[in-house]
Amino acid sequence: MLFPEYRPRRLRRTDNLRALVRETHLRVEDLIYPLFVCEGEKIRQEIKSMPGIYRFSIDTLLEEVKQAFELGLKAVLLFGIPSKKDETGSSAYAKDGIIQRAVRRIKERFPELVVITDVCLCEYTSHGHCGIVKDGEVDNDLTLEQLARIAVSHAKAGADIVAPSDMMDGRVARIREALDEADFTQVAIMSYAVKYCSAFYGPFREAADSAPKFGDRRSYQMDPANSREALREAYLDIEEGADIIMVKPALSYLDVVKMLREEFNHPLAVYQVSGEYAMIKAASQMGWLEEERILWETLISIKRAGADLIITYFAKKVAELLLKGVK
Repeated sequence: MLFPEYRPRRLRRTDNLRALVRETHLRVEDLIYPLFVCEGEKIRQEIKSMPGIYRFSIDTLLEEVKQAFELGLKAVLLFGIPSKKDETGSSAYAKDGIIQRAVRRIKERFPELVVITDVCLCEYTSHGHCGIVKDGEVDNDLTLEQLARIAVSHAKAGADIVAPSDMMDGRVARIREALDEADFTQVAIMSYAVKYCSAFYGPFREAADSAPKFGDRRSYQMDPANSREALREAYLDIEEGADIIMVKPALSYLDVVKMLREEFNHPLAVYQVSGEYAMIKAASQMGWLEEERILWETLISIKRAGADLIITYFAKKVAELLLKGVK
């Protein structure tokens, strides 16, 4: 059917017509809100490279969670900033660790909220790497035991989902085994299955004080040049027991998101990371981009590529816009 008989613009003429035929939708239920929690009281410290994002002590964290919950957000992802670090990241699995206490307090106040915890060592080790360092290198198999201990400690505190972000081989299987042995068969695993070694993580490392003190993470995070490898990583994590798989970062890897969506039926999460947030905020503050419009466009592109869930620092703002009916 050719012009003038067929005119695609007929269905773009008004807001309601466009809404009627819209193919991709973003809902508040699709969003996961990442939060940084630190030791102390009455702390709400803005992160310089991430305007509008804060480090919270547990008391102020509860206020932030309350606001998010009242906006309709259903899930949060917690990152801990401990007061003490050591070579093995032992505070990551301490019974009274910062994440363990935060989870308990959140679940007491908001039992219906889905609490997801990051399972990694980079925030807790003195060297800043995501695993145990032996002879100058991250030892994969030694790290697995630490990750399992962390995951079980989070489950004991009340976490609904644990999210290993370390990229060690075999960690999903070891965590699943440890959770099941501890009678936490109901606790799910959201695996950072496809996590690239990306420059987009810079602001996060400031927020979580997790930059490596030597070297980099290229020996365990994925090479940005590889896409077929993503299928192997995701397949392995699914075989090992992952309930949800994740791609991180988002915008530079939408081809990978689409490839995984076409290959697997598992729930698929995508992390719009700190650098993506910082770019949008910086450009909008300079007047170069309209923040709300570029935000919608980027999030819809992630959904269009096939994501079921989006982890984004914009979660609260998006929830507010959805309540207002802004799209």
